[in-house]
Amino acid sequence: MKNSKVLIYDGSFNGFLTTVFKAFDEQIQVADIQKNSAAQRGLFSETETVFTQMDKAKRVWNGIQKKSNSAIKNVYFAFLSETKGIELLLYRYIRNMFSTTDMLHLNFSDDTVLKISQLVKSVGREKHRMEAFVRFQLTQDNVYFANIEPDFDVLPLISKHFRSRYADQQWLIYDVKRKYGLFYDLNSVEIVSLDLKEIHTNSIRKSNAFTSEEYNYQDLWNNYFKSTNIKSRINMKLHTQHVPKRYWKYMSEKKEAV
Repeated sequence: MKNSKVLIYDGSFNGFLTTVFKAFDEQIQVADIQKNSAAQRGLFSETETVFTQMDKAKRVWNGIQKKSNSAIKNVYFAFLSETKGIELLLYRYIRNMFSTTDMLHLNFSDDTVLKISQLVKSVGREKHRMEAFVRFQLTQDNVYFANIEPDFDVLPLISKHFRSRYADQQWLIYDVKRKYGLFYDLNSVEIVSLDLKEIHTNSIRKSNAFTSEEYNYQDLWNNYFKSTNIKSRINMKLHTQHVPKRYWKYMSEKKEAV
C-alpha cells in the first residue's frame, strides 16, 4: 500500500495543473496539495515538491477542456477563489471527471460539484463588479492608474475587458491585497509588481502622483453624481447590495461617503 503524499507547488495555476499531472501519472495517493508559501507537514504523510512544467500543465488543461468547456472554466475560476483547501477539492473534481463518462460538472447532488459551482458564481460576480467599479486616475506619467482590493484573485479575468475598452490608453490596475498588477502599454498586457509607499484611495486629500486635471474631472463627476440623485428616493439598503461599501474607498463618486 502506497503512503499518502502532500504535494507542494509554487502557487501558480500552471503549477497546480502540473501537480495534477504528476498525481495521475505516478498514481500518487494524494493527502493534500499545498502552496509552497503555506505548506505544512502532515504527521503521517510525506511531502514532495512539484516543479512547474508547462507541457504537462497544458496536457491537463487540454484533457479537461475535451471533457467540457464549462468544466475548464469551473476549474480556473474556482482556483482563483483562493479558498482554503481548493487544490484538493479541485483535484478530486478533476479525478472524478476522468473516472466517469457522465457529465459530472452538471451533477449538483455531488458535494464537490456543488461547492465548485458556488465558488465559480462568487468569483464570476466579483469579476463583473471589478469591471464596473474600477476607477482610473491619470498620473503625472500619463498612465491611468487604479487600485483594487477584490475578495478573489480576479485580475487575470478582467484583463481582456479593460484591454478592449481602453485600447488607446496606457493603464495599470493594481491589486493591493495580492501585491501585483496588470500594465497595458498600448501593445500588450504585462504582470507587474510595485513597491507602493502609499495606497491611493478616493481621499479628498490630493496626491502629487496625479495631474491637477484629474482632480478637476473627479470634482465634475462627483458633482454630477450628487445632482442626479434624489435624496428622498434613495434606497441605501438596495444601493449597498449593488455597490457594497467595501468598494467605496476606490470610487471617486464616493468621496464624501467614506
